[in-house]
Amino acid sequence: MKKYTNVNKSLRLFKKAEKLIPGGVQLLSRRPQLYAHGATPIYAAKAKGSHIWDIDGNEYIDTMAGVGAYQIGYCHEPVDRAVAKQIARGALYSCNHESEVEMAELLCEAVPCCEMVRYAKGGGDVNTVAVRIARGFTGKDKVVFCGYHGWHDWYIAANLGDETLESHLLPGVPATGVPKALTGTTIPFEYNNLDSLRSVLQANKGEVACIFLEACRFKAPEPKFIEGVRELATKHRAVLIFDEVVTGFRMALGGAQEYFGVTPDLATFAKAIGNGYPLAAVCGKREIMDVAKDMFISSTFWSDPVSLAAGIAVQKELRKKKIIPTIWKTGRRLIDGLTGLLKKHEVPAEILGYPPEFIVSFQHQSPEMNTKLSTLLNQEFAKRNVFGGTMIYVLYTHKPADVRHILDAADEIFELVAKGLKQDRIDKLLKVPPKKPLFRRRLV
Repeated sequence: MKKYTNVNKSLRLFKKAEKLIPGGVQLLSRRPQLYAHGATPIYAAKAKGSHIWDIDGNEYIDTMAGVGAYQIGYCHEPVDRAVAKQIARGALYSCNHESEVEMAELLCEAVPCCEMVRYAKGGGDVNTVAVRIARGFTGKDKVVFCGYHGWHDWYIAANLGDETLESHLLPGVPATGVPKALTGTTIPFEYNNLDSLRSVLQANKGEVACIFLEACRFKAPEPKFIEGVRELATKHRAVLIFDEVVTGFRMALGGAQEYFGVTPDLATFAKAIGNGYPLAAVCGKREIMDVAKDMFISSTFWSDPVSLAAGIAVQKELRKKKIIPTIWKTGRRLIDGLTGLLKKHEVPAEILGYPPEFIVSFQHQSPEMNTKLSTLLNQEFAKRNVFGGTMIYVLYTHKPADVRHILDAADEIFELVAKGLKQDRIDKLLKVPPKKPLFRRRLV
């Protein structure tokens, strides 16, 4: 692996981007200020398997997996072959393509709640489609939710009223541009707190169209919590929707609903469903999904056969190879190794999440210090040719050598962090400004 030098080309290009693109990027999770700005790469040149190369020529083991868009790995040949084959036949047609049906059949085989399917391109879009369908089916308007579900008006409307997103995103996430008429239509409840949900449902009795949540993220559900949500949704005749944008095709072939054994009414999938190609889907029970045939939910590119070719190939690979079990095995090795190193060096941090996706969460008494430590971790991982490191999405293509490299790097970094804390030298160890996250996802 070529030794890390610098990211000067990335920095110069980003200055140009800031003049041409609001914020410099299209996806908030790719903002350089969320990592170690000045040390971590901003622009990639190529990728293969579990490695990426930036435009400065540095090679990294990637732990961000395209911000979760991959679970197999970059340039996976069976998927890319299927895509290339379809491109040669045409990227889009004036009429429909048979891949729409084939992909739907595969999803219905895999996902417990799935009897019908609608497609989209990204997680925020497909979550909005699910809310539209739930409102259409129930004839009710209000959405009760916990966790993070995207940027659309229905979700950010929670920041218009007294009940805000502060326990789900950082305070200050603006609702600029969201119609004030949506005030009170989207109401949060607390994860792992059924009393919180009961209270919200009772206060809005007869008005709730759906309950929307990520079944898990970095926090495990307490016993009977998800089952309790299912029961309350049924009792209040609200559609239960699982956001499986991240958990889908990572936790299990059928997603978190298969893993936990609780079946929602609808579920949304994106990210890893296409292993890097833009595809998303709403899956759900026939009686609910069927109302969409009379609703205006439509877009030219949502069912393009190129993305569907990728999705079909991913489904076939997941059935043919031990991709998900391998991800779990690799993730467990990383979690066990990192946990042991944190204890060895007495670093105030813990590992939160499940083997397919987890974070290193610093637990210093000072929130400001936690931000500095997280930035330092990104900085030092980059210097050791690892991109990311605070959040880790495990890839099927992460090899034993990658795991060893990450753990060897972590051993050195945690020793540095421990000494820096004891000697009050963290500020001197940081060569870049502390990260400035615009928002954080609730640790569910």
